[in-house]
Amino acid sequence: MSLPPEVCIRGAGIVGRTLALLLARERVRVALVAPQLPNPHEDVRAYALNAASRTLLEELRAWPDAQHATQVREMQVNGDGGGRVQFSAPSQKVDALAWIVDVPALERQLSDAVRFQPRIDIVAEPVAAALTVVCEGKVSTTRDALGVRYEVTRYPQHAIAARLEAEQPHGEIARQWFDDRGEVLALLPVGGPGSRSLALVWSVDQLRAPALLALSADDFAMAVREASQDALGALTLTSERAAWPLQRAIADRWSGTMADGKAWALAGDAAHTVHPLAGQGLNLGLADAAELASVLKGREYWRGVGDARLLRRYERARRTDVLSMSLATDALQQLFAHRTEPLPALRNWGMRGFDRTRFVKQWIARQAMGLP
Repeated sequence: MSLPPEVCIRGAGIVGRTLALLLARERVRVALVAPQLPNPHEDVRAYALNAASRTLLEELRAWPDAQHATQVREMQVNGDGGGRVQFSAPSQKVDALAWIVDVPALERQLSDAVRFQPRIDIVAEPVAAALTVVCEGKVSTTRDALGVRYEVTRYPQHAIAARLEAEQPHGEIARQWFDDRGEVLALLPVGGPGSRSLALVWSVDQLRAPALLALSADDFAMAVREASQDALGALTLTSERAAWPLQRAIADRWSGTMADGKAWALAGDAAHTVHPLAGQGLNLGLADAAELASVLKGREYWRGVGDARLLRRYERARRTDVLSMSLATDALQQLFAHRTEPLPALRNWGMRGFDRTRFVKQWIARQAMGLP
């Protein structure tokens, strides 16, 4: 890149690379900070991406193939006392409710796309630019150095992620169980149509997590089988297990000015995190990238990319959606965390009633899919 960058993106994860590609497509010169970090551990994560995220990534030619982006044709949510909610793609008149995407595959696609984009320079250290966008994740040293307050609510839970092989094919169904301890287990279909491979995301009590992680592979698979009510028969653990503490958080400011007068903005987990029970974390981050790129693309000709008014437009546009999703997922988590009667009976009664409400259910499903 012969000319200096207009935007420096700190953080080369999924959100950072997506934003870099979106800006470069609009002829913005970008420096993407991507230091070489050792990663000795297998990445077992998978994300549920909605239609809006898929469209965005397809436009950037960064959508993985069918083996690594498995469509969800049906979603089954089970309560702790017989309550159940079921969504299906045909009832929503769509091909899929979501896609379960392997994180390594998506990262490879984005990395390849970035490498062939001449307006993106990959750098090891931050460089001066009119706008710095912080996409470093929830543990962001740059955000802290900017004096931004990151308001964190910690859940008494850890998430456990792993891969399993089931006795029966997953049938492109995403399955989720809430139990009377407030724990949430999700078995997500991966490996494409006809596969028996599953991605596990299990939100468990923080005091119970170490014991589950210490189980043998066979005993852990049996614990998952019991918690999932034997829905897919015998299970086999096929990967290492990963775990991390759960939280919801939001930054008090998403944009501002640095000491040198240059502008900054936050995006993705550096700006917000939510409980994973609704599978919306990465969708929110990708929506941040899309909105910031759209705001910069539509700016008046006399405004630079670091214009404070532009960045406030971006923050206003995204904060409401993020807060709504954060509060909704927190309310669900709190609802199932309470064990005192009559709440368990009421919540399962409510799930059964909700499952019969056609129009409300359809509206909720379309919101989750990122559709109008």
